[in-house]
Amino acid sequence: MLRLYEPCLPTRAAKPSTGPNWFHEIKHDGFRIIARKVKGTVRLQTQQGFDYAGRYPRIVDAIMRLKATSIVLDGEAMCFTGVEHDFDKLWNRTHDHEATLCAFDLLELDGEDYRPQPLLTRKRKLFKLLKRHPAGVEYVEHLEGDGALIFEHACKLGLEGIVSKRLDLRYKPGPSKRWIKVKNKSHPAMLRVKEAFELERQRRG
Repeated sequence: MLRLYEPCLPTRAAKPSTGPNWFHEIKHDGFRIIARKVKGTVRLQTQQGFDYAGRYPRIVDAIMRLKATSIVLDGEAMCFTGVEHDFDKLWNRTHDHEATLCAFDLLELDGEDYRPQPLLTRKRKLFKLLKRHPAGVEYVEHLEGDGALIFEHACKLGLEGIVSKRLDLRYKPGPSKRWIKVKNKSHPAMLRVKEAFELERQRRG
């Protein structure tokens, strides 16, 4: 039977965390996915518990081709236009066959539970695993340094924001302050949230 994995949910903050025990990843505008392969079966579990394996065949094929008997990856399903991610393609389902899993964490490999390991250890193992990755899955790089400066540059590039993570701590399912997300207020993702909130407010009168 496939094991269920609850994702670590970052805490929203007004500014990035910083210090020697933190590093930072670009926040992607996609669908959160826990990808699991066990005994030749792949499941792409969304944050709501749905299985998107039938929706993203390219990701499933990539996970199947990884050199692992069993594996669990945490990441985001993304669509791209050139090098830029394109949420409209993902949302409209017009390019499901092109979706890529941008993997940022390793939770299990060949039956070994990696969640108790520090994040930096998990990232290093994931990097080696995806160094020669098949099309459909990519490794998410992390950045070290001043979180505020990294966030500033992310906003200038028009990205959704960043997620600051404690590199020395284990993976914690559910809401967690060891992962801190800071969003670019001018990004389309934030505008979509505001529009949805306003529509709901109007509906309720």
